[in-house]
Amino acid sequence: MDKTIRDHGGDIYTEGQLRGRELLDFSANINPLGIPKSFKENIKSILESAVNYPDLKYREAKENIKAYLALESSKYEIILGNGAAEIIDLSLSLLKKVCIAVPSFGEYRTSALKYDIDIEYSYLKEEEEFHYDYEDILRKLHHCDGLILGNPNNPNGGIIDKKAFQPILDFCEENSKLIIIDEAFIEFTGEPNRSFLQESLQYQCLIVIRAVTKFFALPGIRFGYGITTNSKVAESIRSKQLPWNINTFAEVSLKYIFKDKEYIESTIRYVNKQKSLLTEGLRKIPFIEKVYESSGNFLLLKLKDITDEEIFESCLQRGILVRRCGNYEGLNHSFIRVAVKDRKSNDTLISLLKDIHI
Repeated sequence: MDKTIRDHGGDIYTEGQLRGRELLDFSANINPLGIPKSFKENIKSILESAVNYPDLKYREAKENIKAYLALESSKYEIILGNGAAEIIDLSLSLLKKVCIAVPSFGEYRTSALKYDIDIEYSYLKEEEEFHYDYEDILRKLHHCDGLILGNPNNPNGGIIDKKAFQPILDFCEENSKLIIIDEAFIEFTGEPNRSFLQESLQYQCLIVIRAVTKFFALPGIRFGYGITTNSKVAESIRSKQLPWNINTFAEVSLKYIFKDKEYIESTIRYVNKQKSLLTEGLRKIPFIEKVYESSGNFLLLKLKDITDEEIFESCLQRGILVRRCGNYEGLNHSFIRVAVKDRKSNDTLISLLKDIHI
C-alpha cells in the first residue's frame, strides 16, 4: 500500500480516482455540508481576482480574519500560511526540543524530524479516555522549549481543560517556552470560549493555528493562519516564508465565507445531530468495543477481534475509505477513525460494518 494512504486521510486518489473508482471518503474530516453557498455564489468575483498578484502584505485578508474572530486588540499578529500545515511546520522550526502530546496529527512529528528537533512524547492513556495528562506535560516541559497539541485533538476529538492547563500556561510564560495550539477543528465545538485566542492576549508563549480546510470544507484552496501576540515569534515565522505564499483565490474567498453566518450555524447544528446518530449506530456494531466522545467532526473507534487493516480492506472493497490508526504514535492496530458525514453516507457506513462478519 502507498505510504500516503497510510499516513493521511483524504487520499481518494491512490485507491480511487487513479484506478477509476469512486470512493465514499470517511478518512477525511471535512464539513459534510460541503463548500459554503457564499463561496459558490461569488465564484466569478473570486476568479476575476486571479488576474492580479495578491497583496504582498495581505491586509484585507488579515482584516477579514480579525472581523471573523472579533480580534479587537492591536496586539494580535496574524501569520498566513499555505494551509495550517505550513504554520505548524514553521512554528516547530523555532524549537530545539518539543513535547508532543500523542496520539495526535502525524505532521507534528514529521515536521519535528525534518528540522532535527528532539521529541519528548506525552502519552494520552486509553484507560483515561485519552484525556491530556497535564501533569506529565508539565514535567516534560522542564526538558523542552516548546509544546504542540490539538484543541480538539486529532484523532480522538479531546478538548483542552483550561483549568488543568493553566499551570502549563504559567510555566511556559515564565520560562519563555512556546505553546503551539492547533485549532483546526475548534469551530465544530460551537463554543468560542474553548479557543485560546483570548488567552493569547495575556500569554506571549501562545500561538493558535487555524484553517478553512475542515469547517469550511475548502481543503483545496490551502489556507491557514496563526495568531499570536508575540511579535518576535510572528516575525521569525514570516522570515522563513516565501512572498505571495497565499494565492488570490484563497485570499478573496475569506470576505465571503467568514460572513456566512447561516452556513456556520447550520454546520454546528447538523454535525452535532449527525455525530449523535452515527455514534448510536456504531455502538451497535459487535466488533466496535468503544466509540470515544469527540468535540470534532470525527470519531475514534476501538475495535475488538479485528484489526484496522482488516476493516480498512473490507471497507475499501466496498467503496468506502476509513482512517486506520495503527500508525499513530500512542495507538495500535485496534483503532480506526471515521468522519461524521451526511445522514445517507453515515447510514451506508453503518450498514456496511454490520455486514462484516468476524
